Amino acid sequence: MTVTFAGEPLLAFLLASVRIVAWLAVVPPFATRAVPAMAKVVLSLGLAFTVAPSMASATIPVDTVGLLMVTLTQALSGLAMGFLTSLLFQVVASAGSIVDVFGGFSLAQGFDPLGMNMTTIFGKFHQMLATMLLFASGGHLLVIGGLLRTFDMLPIGTSPDLDGGTDLLTRAFGVFFITAVQVALPMIAVLFVADLGLALMTKVAPQLNAINVMFPAKIGLTLLLVGLSFPVLPGVVRRLTELAMQAMATVAGG
Repeated sequence: MTVTFAGEPLLAFLLASVRIVAWLAVVPPFATRAVPAMAKVVLSLGLAFTVAPSMASATIPVDTVGLLMVTLTQALSGLAMGFLTSLLFQVVASAGSIVDVFGGFSLAQGFDPLGMNMTTIFGKFHQMLATMLLFASGGHLLVIGGLLRTFDMLPIGTSPDLDGGTDLLTRAFGVFFITAVQVALPMIAVLFVADLGLALMTKVAPQLNAINVMFPAKIGLTLLLVGLSFPVLPGVVRRLTELAMQAMATVAGG
């Protein structure tokens, strides 16, 4: 028995999986060691099947140089979309890191064996909470659906338009910093008032030596009021999901 495959549809399928696996390689939580590399490859091949009908008429160069250029374009497109998506989803973790800085927990950093980086207590906690909210609300399906829709905007064999890349990156970083501060703002305000009160106490009654109890008081206050930022997280995760889909569509030229 002889099994034959059509050349160009098979190449289009493999090239689509290259874009998807490049996206999965940088987007949390798929980018962590919790998801094995083989699982990412299998998932990318499975997702590529869903866009296979739209790639039936794709024109792909079959010469070596042209095929390498198309492969490199798909990998870079997936990495660019994945980087913007990862940047937006790191907002909640950054908000937790800001809480750690103002609450005195930034000194207790630990090594995250899954992410292979140093992380703070509430930074990791907020990241895990955001990931749970993303999967519980079905936002991960929307983001993956947004990635698959980029194949309609940027078919295999075409190159993305890089004219607005700088503006898009600037807006993404702006959203990153502004949203992170907004999420952590209730805790920052409370801790700032606590610092101000302790400073005034030290000035008015130096014999109390309030500076010795400043860090324990701030840590206790942080543990007591850490839930102030939780009510805004569902809305933030929903908004970040929409922004991630828009960013991927913009990279694809949509």
